Formats: sequence, C-alpha cells, structure tokens
Amino acid sequence: MQNKDACTSIMVGKKASLDGANYIARNEDRVKAIEPKRFLVKPAVKGRHETHVSPYNKVTVALPEEGMRYTSTPTLDQTAGPNEEDGINEANVAASFTESVYANDRVLAYDPYVKNGLAEDSLCTLVLPYIHSAREGVEYTGKLIAELGSAEGNGMQFADADDIWYMEVVTGHQWVAVRIPDDCYAVTPNQVAIEDIDFDDPDNYMWADGIQEFVEEHQLNPDHDRWDFRHIFGTSTQKDRHYNTPRTWFAQRYLSPNASLGQRPEDSEMPFIRKAEFKIANEDIQYVLKSHFNETPYDPMGDAPERKTYRAISLSRTAQSHILQVRDLNKYKTSIHWIELGVPAFNPYVPFFANANDTDESYRNVPEKMNLESAFWLNEALAEVVESHYQEFMEKDEDYKKELNEWAHRKIAQVDKEAASLEGQALTDYLTGQNHEIASHYNKRTKALFFELLTEGCELSKMSFKMDPNL
Repeated sequence: MQNKDACTSIMVGKKASLDGANYIARNEDRVKAIEPKRFLVKPAVKGRHETHVSPYNKVTVALPEEGMRYTSTPTLDQTAGPNEEDGINEANVAASFTESVYANDRVLAYDPYVKNGLAEDSLCTLVLPYIHSAREGVEYTGKLIAELGSAEGNGMQFADADDIWYMEVVTGHQWVAVRIPDDCYAVTPNQVAIEDIDFDDPDNYMWADGIQEFVEEHQLNPDHDRWDFRHIFGTSTQKDRHYNTPRTWFAQRYLSPNASLGQRPEDSEMPFIRKAEFKIANEDIQYVLKSHFNETPYDPMGDAPERKTYRAISLSRTAQSHILQVRDLNKYKTSIHWIELGVPAFNPYVPFFANANDTDESYRNVPEKMNLESAFWLNEALAEVVESHYQEFMEKDEDYKKELNEWAHRKIAQVDKEAASLEGQALTDYLTGQNHEIASHYNKRTKALFFELLTEGCELSKMSFKMDPNL
C-alpha cells in the first residue's frame, strides 16, 4: 500500500446546495508536511498508442486511443506516480481520487489487495479522461478493478450536473457505490462509510459482480437482518474513534445542527448521508475543510487539555484541497475547479473555470525549493507566518479570505455574463484568460498580506526587550 496519509471528503447534492450545483470536495492529506502540487490542464489526445506503467507499483494499462481534456493537480515529484488526484473533464464530469479507506482483516483474508493493482497514484489518469457521466465513472472504474484488482482501499467521488456517486473499493476486487440523493450531503473521513445496500435498486446502488456470494460464502455479515457494507467490510477501532469519527462529528455538527444533537466525536454509527438542514453554500464546504474543531476543546490551536485528543480536518500536511463545483451547462458555460494550496485553515480557495487551455504559470511551474512566484510556495509561506502568531494574525487572515471570497463571487458572475454569448474555442480562450486574471489577483493579494504579517511579526519576537527610560 502506498505510503500516504489520509483525507476528508464532502459531497453536496444540487438540491442541498445554495446555487443548485453538485459539489464534490476533498482535502488531500499526506505524510509529509510539504508535498508540492501543480495545477494543470491535460490536453485531449487522439490516435494515441501508449501504455501507462505506474512508477509506484508498475500497474500496466494500455491507454485508449482517445481521451478528453481535463484539469488535474499532480504531485511535483513523479517518482511515486502522477497522483493527479482530482479534476473536471471537457464532458463536464468531475472526479476526486481518493479517500483512503481500510477494510477489516476478515474480508482481506479472502480477497487481499493486489500488489500491482490500481492505486491512488494512477486512478485519475486512468479514469477521468474517458468518462462522460458520474455513473460511467463508477462503471469504468469497476471494470478496471475487475481486470487489474486494487492495490489498496479507496473511496472515489464522481459528479456531473445531474448526479453524484461515491464508490468504495475496499479489498482486492470488492466494491460498492451509492448515488448521493439530490437533497443530501455526505462526509467521509478515511473509514468505510457506505451503509445499507439495496440490491433491488440498481438506479441508486452499484456493486462488484459476485459481492453477495462472496459475503455469504465466507460468512462475513455480522448482522441478522441487513446488508450493511460498513459493518461487513469496515473497521471500528480505537484509531477510528480518535483519527476518523471525530471529523464526521464536527462536519455534521455544523451542517446538521439539529439532527446531530447527541452525537459524540467517538460515535461509530454516525450516518454517512444526511439531509441538509439549510442550503449549503460553497463557503460552508470551505468552512468544514478548513476546520480544526473550531470553538471546541479539541481545537489544536487552543489551549484546552483536550486539544490533541483527535485528528482535525485541516492539517499542516494537506498537500492541496479542492472543491469541484459542477454546474448545469444549459445555464452556465462551465464548471469551476476551486483550488486551495497550503494549509486550508489559513489559505483561500481560488476559483478556476474548468473549460480552459492551460493554467497560470504560478500554478503550472513549481520549483523544488521555496519561491514566492509559485502559488504553492506562496501559500505555504503565508500559512507558516499566520500559524506562528495565530492569535495575533488570525483576524487579518480571516478578513483576507472573506475579501477574496467576495471578489470571487463578483468575478464569477461577471464572467458568466460575458461568456453567455461565446461558444467553442472562443469561449475556452476567454475563460483561460480570465483564469490568468484570477490567479494574478489572488497572488498579488496573498503577497501583500504575507509581507504585512511578516513585518508585524518582527515586533512580536520573544527576543524583544524594552529598556527602562530611567536607566
């Protein structure tokens, strides 16, 4: 299994969201505090005759001759595979790969992982350019798993303007997927999350061929009267209750304040899917992904004795965070790939129109060492400065993020209006130019705050000393 850490995923259906878009979102968390990421547009291909060989585990796949253009956030260091992670393709389908999930030893005994099977490093590369709907994303991935097996447990999100599907591959070949209801949201934190499967409802559930027979043959179902995927394949351990379930607790506490009353951070049976109690805005998704148990005793930025009890959602080792806003193309001309680089708690989400030719140089070119012309390094630097004097700098940082969100809403509305009369290549060229303007605005504002706080920090040194004027 790949040496990666963990993530937190959120899905919001179109009737649960404030603007009527489908949303899938995730913090990509890694073992190292610094793992430079790029934001790219991968071009469409035709007439290709190539084979993908993963540098990570040597899984080998003949690539289709044709593939669509798509956005992605690959890792700078490609020695462990491309790790493109997430994006939106030109068919207006979004995907996020992956939420690491862990199966129990009983099921793995009968269907272990396949060493040279599909792993997170290759999934985006091998799936996103070739799917035309969220449902097809599940079907396409399922066929690859049947052919190649899986090297690890992974949860995957797929979205188009109509549907959101969440798929969990938990053993070498066993998986299920569920359609997220339009008026609901779902949160998952590195645990097998999907619960009861209705095998009589293929419109809303999908599964690996033979999974029922597999469970029955090996006597794996602990329940008398239900087929709960989480109970059969998942885990419920001390690690889950300190590393995973508290993240679900906090997200549902915010998004379902009434329904979640009585839930505790270590509850093992919190529902995966909940109906929204209010229309969820982009900023609400941001809040959850940025959160660190804010306003609770478990906040690691606080001083309560419990502050280190649970693993928070936003971490210093988040490589990048994304919110994929899939909009109806009959009403709007493109969906939006929101990117956050640095630490989510301290840095803004930047909106980029997915129908673009390329990305800004500050996102495309990432040097190995810190350079403030790089968006990745600029945001990492800002996060380090804000955290170093959190109490003193928190308010200015919050004002900066709020200001940029306000600007983003105005900018998107302006671009939508201008784009309404454009089609084809002219539209793509226009949106590409607007993406460059957006990157420039965010970089300029981030540099201004960074240098302002860096200067103020000089006055906060523990080495300062005020001389008594009478001496």
